[in-house]
Formats: sequence, C-alpha cells, structure tokens
Amino acid sequence: MQKAVSLVSVLVLGSVWTLQGVHTLPETLPLPQEDFHLDQFMGRWFEVAVVSTCPHYMQRKRGNPVAVALQLQRVASQGNFTMTATSVRNGSCQQTSTVYDLTDTPGRFFHRNLRFDADVDSFVVETNYDEFALMLLLSTEKPSGNKTTSIKLYSRTVDVTPAVRLNLKTLVRRHGMSDEAVIMNHKKDECAPRELDTEPHIQPQISAPKKSKRNVVPPVDSLYI
Repeated sequence: MQKAVSLVSVLVLGSVWTLQGVHTLPETLPLPQEDFHLDQFMGRWFEVAVVSTCPHYMQRKRGNPVAVALQLQRVASQGNFTMTATSVRNGSCQQTSTVYDLTDTPGRFFHRNLRFDADVDSFVVETNYDEFALMLLLSTEKPSGNKTTSIKLYSRTVDVTPAVRLNLKTLVRRHGMSDEAVIMNHKKDECAPRELDTEPHIQPQISAPKKSKRNVVPPVDSLYI
C-alpha cells in the first residue's frame, strides 16, 4: 500500500505524460510576471546570462560564452510566436528558429524539442519589457523522465545593470543553484544577413538520438532556447 501511495505522489508532483499523451506539470507552478503583456515582450533581445542544472549544457556554454541575439515575432493567428536565435560558432554565422505555443497563463509558453524528445515550459518570471527579462525553463525528457531547470537573463542590450544582476542571483538561489555558476555571455561581432551560411530554419523535428557507448557531449543548446 505504501508503494502505491508513493507512486501516486510521484505522478501528481512530477511532470508526466498521461496515457492519452497529455503533458502535465507540477501542481505548484512558477508564477510568471503579473499582468504580463505578450506584445511588449516581442522584439529583439540578447541572451546575456545562463545557468542550468544540466552539466552538458553548462559545459558547452562555458566553452562558447557568446551573447545570442534573439528576435521574437508573434504569429497571432496561430496562437504562438517564433524565436529566432543568431550567433557565431566556429567562425560562421548560425541561425535557428523555435516555435513557442502560448498557454492559458500569460507569461508561460511551451515547446517540444523532438530531437531530444523533451518538453520545455518557459516562464517569464520578471520583466520590465524595455530593459530585461528573467526566464525560468523547466524541461522533461520523455524517455527517462530527467528534469532540468534553467534560468536565463534576456536584455535589450548587452549591458546589464547591477540591480538586474542582483535580481538574477536572487532567482538562481531561489531555485537551488549557486549564483557563482551563472555564465555571463560576452558580445561578439553580430552576424549580418548577408553573412549567414544558410537560410534560417525551424528546429529539426527528428527523433531523439540513440545512446552511444562513448562519452559524447550532445549539442543541447537548442533544448533550452
């Protein structure tokens, strides 16, 4: 009986998939920005700071701590918006796009990363729209149930005030991570449209990669964008 009660508790408190394939979240959800306005959140941002409980993601970001340029564009008729991320990697300009679905809660978005078979819920925890936005991302890998918490700081410019940095550190500590682990991204030369090697593309919808016997670090950046 005790095992049955424990199993029910896990199903209630965890982020799980039901038999019908409906994604559910913990009963206690993070609170997005009060009176959130999506239209004001759209436009150009820079991802200037990140921290995550995923060691692979943190390893990759430490190796390339570059401020990613983001362009958010709403598709009102479809109930979603597109985030296009542009960055320089290995000397070339790369651009990817991810579609975020809106939810019934303003300031909370959802997208699936089919490459890693993961669900990602994003929350705009705090923003003043004109300067910064603190983002909380909760992801769950479907096969394993592994959960990852990530926090990102978006800024309209690459410069961040001490007050915003303090807000970021407070949020990081609130979610059980060390503020010393936060990676501050640095700005490099931006990609001009003519410098792009390829046209922007939507995040590939492919199956999760098979596990390799070698200790290979997967390219998980797109999982948390």
